[in-house]
Amino acid sequence: MLGEVAKTLGIARCHYCGKACQMPKESMENAAACPRCGSALHLRNFNSLSSTWALLITAVILFVPANVYPVMSVFMFGNGMADTIISGIIHLMHAGQYPIAILVFVASILVPLFKMIGLGALLLAVQFGWSINRRQAATIFRIINFIGPWSMLDLFMISILVTLVNLGFIATIQTGPGATAFAGVVVVTMLAAHTFDQRIIWDLVEE
Repeated sequence: MLGEVAKTLGIARCHYCGKACQMPKESMENAAACPRCGSALHLRNFNSLSSTWALLITAVILFVPANVYPVMSVFMFGNGMADTIISGIIHLMHAGQYPIAILVFVASILVPLFKMIGLGALLLAVQFGWSINRRQAATIFRIINFIGPWSMLDLFMISILVTLVNLGFIATIQTGPGATAFAGVVVVTMLAAHTFDQRIIWDLVEE
């Protein structure tokens, strides 16, 4: 109910400094300025849904090459072996590195999927005005927003290996096109969470 009351009373929260501001009556449907930092205020962000949909669809498209193409290639004495995310997880399990395999699986597979499915469900709920539990939906969005950067753990590990293992003909590790696509997935999903106006959740009908 708080989101509806705030909107009804014409109160908007500044995205930059967090101040709750009273919107002037003549600016209720248009932008006003925050009295503290001067940033533009809106009761609801314009084009939030379309922007988030565009970014989410881009992330889904990038997720395919991120898992199909190799993310890392290991060359030892001139012989190379390319690994995708899945094959890398399998090799780690065969080597007995179960904690690392689980970490890679969670950071590279489960987290991106959770973010994309969660954002997609929220967008559909808002788009079609579904009756949902708004508190649970808001909690899901906060979780998505929080775990967004953690998918970079896999890329961080690859970047360390590429930097440390560079012994020329003896041993070399190189990144593959899958790593670039996966980085795109992480960045685009973070942007999608940023463009989604979570205040829209409180406009939905309570379950």
